[in-house]
Amino acid sequence: MINEPRMARAIDHVVLPAESLEAARARYSTLGFTVAPDGLHPFGTENACIYLPDGTFLEPLAIAQREDCEASARKGNVFTARDQAWRFRNGENGFSALAMATGDARRDHKTFRKAGFSAGKKLAFSRKVVDAKGRQGKAAFLLAFAADLRSPDAFFFTCEKIRAPKIDRGMLQAHENGVTGILQVVMSEQNPTDFQYLLQEVVNNRNDEAHSFGLEIEASNGSIDVMTPEGIEVHFGVRRASADRGLRFEGLILSVRSVEALEAYLGRHGISYREMHGRIIVDAAPGQGLFLAFQGPV
Repeated sequence: MINEPRMARAIDHVVLPAESLEAARARYSTLGFTVAPDGLHPFGTENACIYLPDGTFLEPLAIAQREDCEASARKGNVFTARDQAWRFRNGENGFSALAMATGDARRDHKTFRKAGFSAGKKLAFSRKVVDAKGRQGKAAFLLAFAADLRSPDAFFFTCEKIRAPKIDRGMLQAHENGVTGILQVVMSEQNPTDFQYLLQEVVNNRNDEAHSFGLEIEASNGSIDVMTPEGIEVHFGVRRASADRGLRFEGLILSVRSVEALEAYLGRHGISYREMHGRIIVDAAPGQGLFLAFQGPV
């Protein structure tokens, strides 16, 4: 039997727990992002997404109805259960999950189960979506979850878009800071290779590249880089928040049209930043639970 060749999945979005959507909206708007209208999930969470021109997005996530979240978690909703566990261990602001795009979440679920990385039952849901002009549509999704019990502070899922809303996201994808997409998801762990098999299954790519500070695995539209605590400090000036073992999401490298224009924007708005290795880095702040590194065209 000939095994089918693997095609690396694309980064779809990142999940960013926030104390409130108001705080997240205020912070990301100040940073020059266009933030979409609030969206409500049927299981008690809510988001205010930041859609990027490359098709990826950031998902600041808050609790709308705690009772609904708790009830859905008790019934086996992996998304709300993991979100509650993350907030219990880490607080209300941060970076908890990475979603990869897929055309077949059911197949992914079976693959994760066979590999020993399934985090629980699939999740199907739909919600209303509103564009910048107030026009409404409906989106439907099917999620398949992956995780490693040794890593309680990071989880992954593939996201299949069952129904796409008939709305125009063009205005929502235009950002004053010039951001165009996600280049890299940055994680940390004392021994990154301990989690290479999980990451290979999540990205659907058996090939990873070891480097002096960890390992990197390529998605079809970016990469996931797992660095040692020393690595993230050398490359981004960031210290790992916990001495515990396990994967932790730390930040993103985002592409921008012009580093100079971004610096001018940040300066006008009094936002602190630093330059490291040709990138502009903005540290985590209230409403922004991760570091953001901005990189211009190469």
